[in-house]
Amino acid sequence: MKGIDSIHPLIEGWIADKKIPGAVLDIQIGNKQKWQAAYGTASLNTIFDAASLTKVAVTLPAIMKLVQETKLSLQDPVQKYIPEFRHAEVTIEHCMRHISGLPSVLPDFRERYKSIDIQQILTLDLEFNPGERVEYSDLGLVLVGWIISRMTKQPLDEYAMEAIFAPLGMNDSCFNPSVDLHGRIAPTEWDGSKYLLGEVHDETCYRLGGVAGSAGLFTTAEDLSKYARAWLYPEQYSFLTRESVNACTKSVYMGRGIGWQVHEGPASMMSCGPNWPSGSFGHTGYTGTSLWIDPVHELSVVFLTNAVHLGRDNVLKDLRPILHDAVLKACVD
Repeated sequence: MKGIDSIHPLIEGWIADKKIPGAVLDIQIGNKQKWQAAYGTASLNTIFDAASLTKVAVTLPAIMKLVQETKLSLQDPVQKYIPEFRHAEVTIEHCMRHISGLPSVLPDFRERYKSIDIQQILTLDLEFNPGERVEYSDLGLVLVGWIISRMTKQPLDEYAMEAIFAPLGMNDSCFNPSVDLHGRIAPTEWDGSKYLLGEVHDETCYRLGGVAGSAGLFTTAEDLSKYARAWLYPEQYSFLTRESVNACTKSVYMGRGIGWQVHEGPASMMSCGPNWPSGSFGHTGYTGTSLWIDPVHELSVVFLTNAVHLGRDNVLKDLRPILHDAVLKACVD
């Protein structure tokens, strides 16, 4: 890949300046070119707490597989599968597009070690009418995760292993990683007594047992790169259909497809930067993770860091667009 060496000093400079502790970058173009590098405290096989990438790497394909099997519809009310949920007007699609009206998080979401009352989620008031606007909501994806479990009669992590990780060869992806994997896991935040290691950073997911539709996935750059290919080349996999891929990425409302953020041009202000082609889609995770896919150039970029290890007030939001712009220039221009 012409110009790829320009990426090295960029990321190495961020580590030297203590903006991130370590990172793994995985770039693929088409079926031929692949480039990987690890920086700082990370190695190529480092396992990261993917945070909200769980939403697009687990919950999204799981719900779309159930749609493909005609076991449910995205237009179904959440209440059809979770009768205890009191808002009959909220659909699965509303939740997947972050237009449900549900609050982003629970009022006490920072209370990591406090037991959670699930009724608190089911009885929350809506903040606006469904479909009115986009407001990112972890809680909507928590609900979708519960629907998947009820429909498959399996815990979400077990279904993910069977229906997503195993078929795609994502051998280092899991929830609640076992202790023998801790040596490969990038530590996240200081919780007052220790750095979190192998324990999900997201407080709500932790309180739900480490498995939720919103967070909980631990994975590697290599595994997410495999996952990206299933979205670029669905015809090559017995996974998602092209119809499902298009449904999630072509119909866009205020920058949101189904699950994914979708870039609509320089004004989008997304983490891929202003210059990626319209129709590129991706997602980020609060711990410092991201995945972006450019169907025009058949390009996927996985950038995994544990930026939150240095605290929540980090500059990763400013760095991601710089990185993705540099990757685009190096790989495409």
